[in-house]
Amino acid sequence: MKNLGNLMKQAQEMQAKMVEMQERLAEMTIDGAAGAGMVTVTLNGKSEMKGIKIDPSLLNADEGEILEDLIVAAHADAKKKAEERMAEEMKEVTGGLNLPPGMNLPFGG
Repeated sequence: MKNLGNLMKQAQEMQAKMVEMQERLAEMTIDGAAGAGMVTVTLNGKSEMKGIKIDPSLLNADEGEILEDLIVAAHADAKKKAEERMAEEMKEVTGGLNLPPGMNLPFGG
């Protein structure tokens, strides 16, 4: 039963670290860009969009479709960076424990 006690203690410590990591992720910002920086999207570490910057030259009727594509591309870039950052944070929390593919912690997707 001693091993079970140690296991429970480790689980509680990991849970506390997960809460700390989630708080850090909510605070961090990650920028993604497209069109040589003409569109920049800012996400937090939870992939929530916090801001967008658009070069004024794209704000005309003739550039509407290009602008839409650049926003999507900038968001994808920022999301990829946020996921990479989260993976780094998770590796730190789990002590390098490799989780099975698709098992996203903190239980998100």
